[in-house]
Order: sequence, then C-alpha cells, then structure tokens
Amino acid sequence: MRIGTGFDIHRLAAGRPLVLCGARFDSDKGLLGHSDGDAPLHALCDALLGAAALGDIGRLFPADDPQWEGADSTALLRIVRDKVAGAGFRVANVDITVIAEKPKVSPRAAEMRRNVASALGMDEGSVSVKAKTMEGLGEIGRGEAIAAQAVALLESCN
Repeated sequence: MRIGTGFDIHRLAAGRPLVLCGARFDSDKGLLGHSDGDAPLHALCDALLGAAALGDIGRLFPADDPQWEGADSTALLRIVRDKVAGAGFRVANVDITVIAEKPKVSPRAAEMRRNVASALGMDEGSVSVKAKTMEGLGEIGRGEAIAAQAVALLESCN
C-alpha cells in the first residue's frame, strides 16, 4: 500500500469557466490556469503521482507546453491513472477536499464523485469529495482563489 497527498490552488478570474472535479458551475469567474484550472483534480493527480513515486503534475504536464493549454483536467487524470497502473498500482481510494467560500460544493458532490470514479475506473464508494470554507480569511476567504487537498491510497498489483 502507498499513500500520496496533493495540494493545488488557483486564482479566480473573470471570463473563465469554473470547473471542479469535472463539474461546471455557474459562475462569473473561473479558475485561472494553463489547463481548465480544475484545482481538485490537479491535487488528486499529484496525490496519485506522489503515491506511485512518479513525480508531480507540473513535470508530467508542464505549463509551458502548448499541448496542455486549455486541457480538460479529467483527461489529465485519466493519463495519470494509466501511468500509475503502468507502474504496477491500483487506486484503492481517494479523498478530496475543496477549499472555497463559493460555490457550494455539497449539492454537486455526488456528481463530482461520479466524475472522479469514472475517470479512475473505480467504484464511487471509494471516492470522497467534500468542502470547507476559510471563514472569510485570506485570499480564499475573500473569494479570490479556490484550493484543494487530496489523499490517495494505492495498492500494488504485483
């Protein structure tokens, strides 16, 4: 068994879609990033890569590579899943925490869990998505950014 953790944060910017765990939210601002800016999926990619000792999302999908500009982070997660499997591991479970003042994640958490489970080819019961606020503190609390933390447990297939 191997455990990995991931963290990501992105600024909110006008004119960008707001995508969290592959779910689009109605918002006048979205996460600024080279890809679609899906911070929870980026944190999860880092958790999976870290658990398998395969580096991090920045090395795999560099921000200066035009190939990844505007990329769908769900597609990036599938690539990470395949790399983890190629290294001899199976994803046992994942836990994601979205840190944001808004939008409210709980009404869409089941959809977000389904999206993650589908991308990883696993049962929804092994995926957790939840949210916390910053109680108005810092850049997240002021609605300037959204962050996410993720933990992943891998099992060896060998």
